[in-house]
Amino acid sequence: MPIRLRLDQLLLDRRMSLAELADRTGVTAANLAILKAGEARAIRVATLAALCRELACQPGDLLRYEPGEGE
Repeated sequence: MPIRLRLDQLLLDRRMSLAELADRTGVTAANLAILKAGEARAIRVATLAALCRELACQPGDLLRYEPGEGE
């Protein structure tokens, strides 16, 4: 999939753990781990909004398009 989530980098930049993000967003740690690992096939807009709210970022900060990978 050529779309990557930069969740790991944003967590590192904000010195936040996956467990803390799960508590703050209401998204399970298991689902966040799937997103972080790049194994997700889809993401709900509500989940994206919650991540942006808690990470103080824009959707474009989370999503990255890397052409040539899996197209």
